[in-house]
Amino acid sequence: MSNEASPPNDPSSGPPPDGKNTHDAAGPALSDDEAGLAELGYKQELKRGMSGFGNFAVSFSIISILAGCITSYSIALGSGGPAAITIGWPLVGIFVLCVALAMAEVCSKYPTAGGLYFWAGRLAKRNKRHWAWYVGWFNFLGEVAVTAAIDYGAATTMMAFAALTFGVVPTALNTFLLFLVIIVIHGLLNTFGVNLVNLLSGVSAWWHIVGVLIIVGALWIMPTKHQSFSWTMTAWHNETGFTFMPFVFLMGLLMAQYTYTGYDASAHVAEETRNASIAAPKGIVMSVLISIIGGWILLYSITAAIQDGSEAGLTALNATATGLPPAQVFLDALNNPTMAKFLLFIVCGAQFFCGMASVTANSRMSYAFSRDDAIPGSKHWKKVNPRTGTPTNSIWLCIVLSSVLTVPALFNETAYLAVTSVAVIGLYIAYVAPVLLRRLKGDSFKPGPWNLGRWSAVIGWVAVVWVILICILFVLPPTLPITISTFNYSPIAVLAVLVISVVLWYARGKKHFMQHLDKEQLAIDEKKLLDEIDD
Repeated sequence: MSNEASPPNDPSSGPPPDGKNTHDAAGPALSDDEAGLAELGYKQELKRGMSGFGNFAVSFSIISILAGCITSYSIALGSGGPAAITIGWPLVGIFVLCVALAMAEVCSKYPTAGGLYFWAGRLAKRNKRHWAWYVGWFNFLGEVAVTAAIDYGAATTMMAFAALTFGVVPTALNTFLLFLVIIVIHGLLNTFGVNLVNLLSGVSAWWHIVGVLIIVGALWIMPTKHQSFSWTMTAWHNETGFTFMPFVFLMGLLMAQYTYTGYDASAHVAEETRNASIAAPKGIVMSVLISIIGGWILLYSITAAIQDGSEAGLTALNATATGLPPAQVFLDALNNPTMAKFLLFIVCGAQFFCGMASVTANSRMSYAFSRDDAIPGSKHWKKVNPRTGTPTNSIWLCIVLSSVLTVPALFNETAYLAVTSVAVIGLYIAYVAPVLLRRLKGDSFKPGPWNLGRWSAVIGWVAVVWVILICILFVLPPTLPITISTFNYSPIAVLAVLVISVVLWYARGKKHFMQHLDKEQLAIDEKKLLDEIDD
């Protein structure tokens, strides 16, 4: 397939780990990463300057335990209380780790920026490769929605911080304007190049780790009262209106599931990562594993620091004026407004880094999807800036779409939530599709250098069943009575994405997208034939 001219090789990337080069008969020596990418039908265009730690840091930053755990804490607090928070987090984490492990195994085989949709295209049967199209659109629009949700959430938290610190009165308008400032800054930071993103991703990872240690330390050292271990692990609280306790607990698990998203980012930056077939799958798995551990320590510490553990106290905490129950816990437990504000500042910083990483992943996915002519105007979005080695046009496409998606927040928060509710369920549909296809492929799948060995089938099927379960949970009503403000709009949002992808499939995908896949497959088949002849 045709591509824009490649930028010069990144001298900072160094030689491949094993010191070997693969030579192209018609050109200069290729690194092992570049040769592996060529075997998948693409040439190196993005600047390969990201370390393994940087790859991990991008996914870890998007999961962002300091963002997700704080902003979605109220979900579990009202649907199961402390038990749903402290038991639910590691429980969900175990199943999400299975999803991450299953995805990582496929990523090692196909370390490309396209990620999920490319995997689906390679794993599906030749006459079923439209799987790639639908996975791609769920992934693309899901990531646009995630970026919008993260940066609007960051703006909301920053406005709460400004209200506590400077007396600023948050409104829909000033929150939206702050959101625009934040997302434009994220666009600029991503435009400057992968080396800056790599540096800031590393800063973000350490910000999260050190930030959690500071918050946890403050919550254990400064308060004069802590809840007991048994209360923190088993106390029950229910504001949903449902009386069936297992269902209430399951709905409380959505707090954790909302947070455990975005780790596919390690795959989307694989073409910018050195030793990608090992580093990218490790980035996926380690980002989830570290988040399970760090997130549980953080959530347990916040929950144990709740001062009034009565039913009335928990209800009041979930209706706090700050809109963030953990922020109210900081104020109540520390009895030190300055320190409470400092902890909230740490959370604001984490959310800023989270949004930056989300733009990185979103833009790389849209670049790769455009490279296969899937998005209208693909010839613009697949261009790579020869100076920075970044898909600049694709970055700003994602910024604009996420901004447009957030406009309803100016008028009606319920409408905004309806639009962005596609984020999690859309992404998990995209996550599980290639895992399912890999399982259906059976022993004919030849794994990459990072694989699960004999555990592959068990872990893969557990991942598939778990995602089916959470997708059912996502579409159920979370509270009673059902009103315009409590209605679960996820089914409508997912249906809208499906309609968009079906219309675009018949309008352009069936012809243009499939032509690209056929050309890539033909090139791969020809190369394999030549290799067999050479042998």
